[in-house]
Amino acid sequence: MSPITLAIAAIVAFVVLIPTRRLQLSGWSRDAVLTYFTAVWLLGVLVAILPAPSRLLVPILLVAYLAPFITIRAGIDRLFRGERPVPPVEPERPPVKNVTPPEPPDRP
Repeated sequence: MSPITLAIAAIVAFVVLIPTRRLQLSGWSRDAVLTYFTAVWLLGVLVAILPAPSRLLVPILLVAYLAPFITIRAGIDRLFRGERPVPPVEPERPPVKNVTPPEPPDRP
């Protein structure tokens, strides 16, 4: 392999580590994170080295790269509900109890 090809593969690997780390921090399993990294890395290397499939692979690569930065659960909930999320209602607080000791009577 040429040094340029190895450099491209290394650069793509470092770029793909950013969303991969985000997936790991969000609690994905080790196997899922490894599969994601490998798939996106292979797509990135193919796009960088072979110009022919780039037209098809670049949109797929962009979606795969940007997906970890989107909160999927909240977005899907909003999409299907069609309304904005309602903020949680604060529970009523009990009235404040006066615990101040009474003043002593005045002395003559």
